[in-house]
Amino acid sequence: MAGHSKWANIQHRKGRQDEKRGKIWTRVIREIMVAARAGGGDLNANPRLRLAVEKAKAANMPADTIKRNIDKATGNLEGVNYEEIRYEGYGIAGAAIIVDTMTDNRVRTVAEVRHAFSKYGGNMGTEGSVAFQFKHCGQLVFAPGTEEDKVMEVALEAGAEDVLSDEDGAIEVLTAPADFEAVKNALEAAGCKPEVAEVTMRAENTIDIAGEDAAKMQKLLDVLEDLDDVQAVYHNAAL
Repeated sequence: MAGHSKWANIQHRKGRQDEKRGKIWTRVIREIMVAARAGGGDLNANPRLRLAVEKAKAANMPADTIKRNIDKATGNLEGVNYEEIRYEGYGIAGAAIIVDTMTDNRVRTVAEVRHAFSKYGGNMGTEGSVAFQFKHCGQLVFAPGTEEDKVMEVALEAGAEDVLSDEDGAIEVLTAPADFEAVKNALEAAGCKPEVAEVTMRAENTIDIAGEDAAKMQKLLDVLEDLDDVQAVYHNAAL
C-alpha cells in the first residue's frame, strides 16, 4: 500500500529528539520504573520493560543505573511513585495533539500542559477529543532505498499488520503493539535495520501546515516536549 511522504517528518522529529539528549535519560528512567512497577522486574516476563531497557541501552545508560531504577520500582529500593496521564488537545490549524506524561504531581503537570497549550496558540481538549484520530501500534520505518520485497516478506511472515511504501521511497511496517517486538527481531535478524522502531500513537490522517503556521506549531510542540513530566508528544501535522 502507498502512504503519505512521512520520511522528511520522521527525520525532522528524530533530529529534534537528538538535540534533546539530556532529557532522554529522564524519560527512559520513568518508563523503566512504570513498566517495572506494572509488570514486575523480570525482563523475560515483561515486554514493556524489555523495550524500555532497550531504549536505555541505546541512550548509553549504564547497566547499574538501569538495575537501580528497576529495583526502586519493584520495591527493593525507596523510590518515587509515577503515574501515567494522557492529555489531548488542538494545535495550530486544528491539528490534533496527544501528550503522554509520567508524573509524581498531577496538579503541577496539568497546569504546565494547559499553560503551554494556551500560551502558544493551542487548546486543551477533553479526554477522547482527538485520540480517535490516532492508532496505537508498533511502527518500524526503513530509509528510502531499502529492499521493499524483503522487508514485506519478513514482516508479514513475522505477524505485521501492514507494510506501506511512502512517496519518497521510505517503507513503513505497522504491527499490533503486542507483536512489535517479534516483528522487529525478525526484521533485524534478516539484516533489515529500521531507522525508527517504536510503539507509538500513529496519526490516521495528517494535516499539512506551512509557513508561519508551521513555525507556530513547531514552537508549541517544542514547548510541550520540553516539559519535565512529558514522555511523548504525538500529532497529525505534516510540517
